[in-house]
Amino acid sequence: MLNLVFLGSDPIALPLLDWLVGEGSAVARIVAVFTQPDRPVGRGQKITANEIKTWALARGLPVYQPEKITDDVRAQLAALKTDVSLVMAYGHILNQDFIATPRLGTLNLHASLLPKYRGASPIQTAIANGERETGVSLMRIVRQLDAGPVADVERVPITSRDTALDIEHKLAAACVPLVARTLPRLATGDLVFAEQDHAAATFCRRLVKDDGRLDFAALAPVLAARINGLFPWPACSVEITGQTVKIGLADVIDAQSDPTLCHLLSDKPAGTVIGVDGTGMLVATGGGGVLRCLRLQKPGGKMLPATEFLRGSPVATGTVLSSGVLPALVDTKPFPYRKSPCA
Repeated sequence: MLNLVFLGSDPIALPLLDWLVGEGSAVARIVAVFTQPDRPVGRGQKITANEIKTWALARGLPVYQPEKITDDVRAQLAALKTDVSLVMAYGHILNQDFIATPRLGTLNLHASLLPKYRGASPIQTAIANGERETGVSLMRIVRQLDAGPVADVERVPITSRDTALDIEHKLAAACVPLVARTLPRLATGDLVFAEQDHAAATFCRRLVKDDGRLDFAALAPVLAARINGLFPWPACSVEITGQTVKIGLADVIDAQSDPTLCHLLSDKPAGTVIGVDGTGMLVATGGGGVLRCLRLQKPGGKMLPATEFLRGSPVATGTVLSSGVLPALVDTKPFPYRKSPCA
C-alpha cells in the first residue's frame, strides 16, 4: 500500500479525498495533508480554516500549514516516509528537493487537457475561450510551469450553458476515475508518463476583477463564453442606470433565422438592449448577433433569473450598455505573475 501525502487548499479536491479514504484506501493511505495557513475570510476578516483542513481534521489526519516550503518542511515530509505526494490547487511553489522527496515522486492534478491552459486559471479560461471540452491531467511536477510529463487524462464536456462553477464540479468528480485507474499502476511501476508537446502549449493567468469587462462589438458567442467562464469570479458586469449589474449566465440567439429579431437589430449599435424574451435580456453584439443574458444581479442582491430581475428592475429597450476592451486571457508564453502561481 502506498503512503500518500495530499497537498491542496481548494474544495475541488474533496470528492477525490473522500474516495481515497473510502474505496481508494485499498491502494493508498493518506498519512498527512499539507494545506495553506488559515486566512482572514469575509467582511469580518475572521481567521478561518479552509475546507481541506476541516476535512482532514474531521478524519484525524495530521495537517501541515507552512507559509513557505523550507528545508524544515521538506524534512517533515521525509519523516512521513512518503511514497508519493499528490497535489491539486495547493498554492505554493514546490522546490526541487521537496518534489523529489517521496519515493515515487510528486504528482499534480491539473484542471486542463495539457499542454493547453497551463497556469493559474485553466477552468475559467477554457470556457471563456470557447472550448467544448476540458479535463484533468495527471502529471509529474517539474520546475517549469505545468510542463511535466503526463500519465493520463479524464475528459469533461463543456456545454453552452456551463459556468466555471459547473465545470469545477464536473472536474472534481473526474479526478476520481483518473486517480482510481492510475494509482494502482503507479504502485506496481506500470504507470507511463509521456512528455507534453511543448510547442503546442498555451498559458492562462491569474484573473483580476477588471477581467469582467465586456466589449459588445465582439461576437455574441465570444461574449457568452466570457460571461460563463468568469462566473462566479470575477464575474462580468455592465453599468445600467448607474448601477453595476453582474451577468451570471448567457447564451446566444440565432438572429438571422428570426425576422422579428432581424428587424429589432436594424441599425442598432452593439450593446443596445433590444428587448426581452421568455428567459433573458437580449443585447445586440458585433456581427449582427444577439446575446441573451439569462441571470442578473444588482449590488447587494441575489443572482436572479433575468426575467425575475427585470420585473423588479426594468431595463428600457434601446438602452446602450457601455463597452470596454476584452482583456487577453491566453498567450503562447507564460504571463508575468504578481504572486506565486499555484502548484
